[in-house]
Amino acid sequence: MLVRTACDGRRPDAVWVEKRMARETGRRGGLDEQAVLLAAGLADLAVSTLGSALGTVRGLLRRSDAADLAAEAENELLARGRLVLDRYASAPPPHLELLARHALARRASGDA
Repeated sequence: MLVRTACDGRRPDAVWVEKRMARETGRRGGLDEQAVLLAAGLADLAVSTLGSALGTVRGLLRRSDAADLAAEAENELLARGRLVLDRYASAPPPHLELLARHALARRASGDA
């Protein structure tokens, strides 16, 4: 598809991209080189993400209502923490105890 559109003259850069990709594919070494490239790519992504996050933090610290924002963030994090603990850390209801209560309730209603 890229070759056809490039030959039509609508996208002359498509042939260059295709040739470049073919050269890079042929140039790839073994697994060691791929691992190094992946590690370098991940490191670059981490550094750029960290830089962006630090810029956001700096911007927040310059605000006049930083104390209010911090208190609101703390309250939100506490609420999220409660939700997570309720969702994952709470013990399931005791199954046998629930069955025993249900049986007692049935007996009491049957006797009456």
